[in-house]
Amino acid sequence: MKFLWTTLQVRDMDKSLSFYQEIVGLKLNHRQLAGPGIEMAFLGEGDTQIELICNKNNSKAFNGEGITIGFKVDSLEETMKIIREKGIIVTKEIFIPNPHVKFFFVNDPNSFQVQFVEQM
Repeated sequence: MKFLWTTLQVRDMDKSLSFYQEIVGLKLNHRQLAGPGIEMAFLGEGDTQIELICNKNNSKAFNGEGITIGFKVDSLEETMKIIREKGIIVTKEIFIPNPHVKFFFVNDPNSFQVQFVEQM
């Protein structure tokens, strides 16, 4: 068995694509209509991707609480600098739980927690 993607239900496709392309650095693979009022997009390279689905027909307000996705970065300090320059609030500052890893968190436009991780 092989893990393929994680699906995130988003409120605004354009804001979400901007975040995952400009902040996280994911490549947009394809974007398409998936039915009346429903749009989907796949981002990422390699075997594991993120699927974004925006359903304008769903009137329920979506809350991304409790969902965290993590991305490996080369330099946590450089990533944090870019995040702050873009006006994104760091919700949890750099934490070093052991000598081999450090990370921090931000929220995406849908309140999903995004963790940036540097392995040392």
